[in-house]
Amino acid sequence: MPERPTRVRVAVIAVSVAMAFILYLDRICLGEIVKSASFRSELPLDREQVGTILGAFFFAYALAQVPAGWASDRFGARLTMTVYIAGWSLMTALTGLATGFWSLLAARLCCGALEAGAYPASGAVIRRWTPFTQRARASSFVAFGGRLGGALAPVLTAWMIAWFGNWRPALWIDGGVGLVIAALYWHIVRARPQDHPRCNAAEVRLLPDTGGERPPTITMLGFVLAAACRNRGIWFSCLAQTACNVGWAFLVTWLPTYLHDVRGVEAVEGGRMATWVLACGMVGMLCGGGLGDWTTRVLGPRLGRPAPLVIGSLLAGSAYLLCPWMPTAWGVVACCAVVSFGTDLGVASVWAFMQDVGGRHVGTIAGWGNMWGNLGAAAAAKLLPWVLARHDANHDWNEIFYICAASYAVAIIAALGMNSTQEVELAPPVPGVPLA
Repeated sequence: MPERPTRVRVAVIAVSVAMAFILYLDRICLGEIVKSASFRSELPLDREQVGTILGAFFFAYALAQVPAGWASDRFGARLTMTVYIAGWSLMTALTGLATGFWSLLAARLCCGALEAGAYPASGAVIRRWTPFTQRARASSFVAFGGRLGGALAPVLTAWMIAWFGNWRPALWIDGGVGLVIAALYWHIVRARPQDHPRCNAAEVRLLPDTGGERPPTITMLGFVLAAACRNRGIWFSCLAQTACNVGWAFLVTWLPTYLHDVRGVEAVEGGRMATWVLACGMVGMLCGGGLGDWTTRVLGPRLGRPAPLVIGSLLAGSAYLLCPWMPTAWGVVACCAVVSFGTDLGVASVWAFMQDVGGRHVGTIAGWGNMWGNLGAAAAAKLLPWVLARHDANHDWNEIFYICAASYAVAIIAALGMNSTQEVELAPPVPGVPLA
């Protein structure tokens, strides 16, 4: 009787989902914290200072993507991811000790830099622990964990602030949970199936053969980035990610403030509304994984990979255009829920695209793409309060909705240029500089 494959790969994906959950909980909780009464009384920052702090996370997160992704390729995801999770969890806890603008800014910069390696390293893990035909679905499960953390972050954070009567304990609790997940990740994950003591030969045969791949050296980093710059599909993917993040960043940074300041929604109720919005993204994430694998099978990798991104961006951009016409807060929330669903419908396809073209350098390539996407989020966190201060004469935030809608139009055009059949090719090395 043939040996039945073990199911270590399921445990690896499961703990990756938990990692993504705490990643987004730590990332998004500050959007709820900055509008709480206890925060405003202890740290009376103006709107542009808050925008700088929220944007600083994404800025550090973006700039650290490539080195963090390369580190996961070089040293393995098990070690690097454990360090990343423990590091950003400590920074989250330290955020709860901030006493002013500069200490809060420093904590968020460090948190962003440490979170940068999460998805590039996860891309490498998924590539090694998942068959090609299931990459989008596996990616969607991990990203679903992130969206679940993001969806629960507003209501959990608001509840903890109300329970403790202060914003600081919420950050200490989030940090402690992250340290537990870091320990679980170290216990469960290995960089390759061949290295896992509980993974039998039958399961190894189900998965991609990466046993002969050698870790890239530091001298290879420049060659890999040069190859990425020569690949037009990667540039189109970067542009699509940047544009989508400009529109999506509003949901995770300024939506609670908009509901409170413009629509007069009470803080805890606004947290519930934001949770419903992000919960719709969770549905889109799961749908996008299955849709991405299906469109790739039916249309082929050239058209099938970006198809969910095109469909989702069309939905999201159209929904933003409807927001100014909504007479009630719940009407805006419904439109934002469609934005969340549409944005996340295309996320798994972007991940799978990076895994398709990245090869053994998937961590670096995914970091390169994620860097550009998060520069868009960083720019949006800073751009939106700037627009409100100078161009929102009616104090209705309508200009923000139009900017976000335009960003998704750019994403649609860029997605059509993505080509997952063109894997990154390194140029021949110069004499004396080995590529392996």
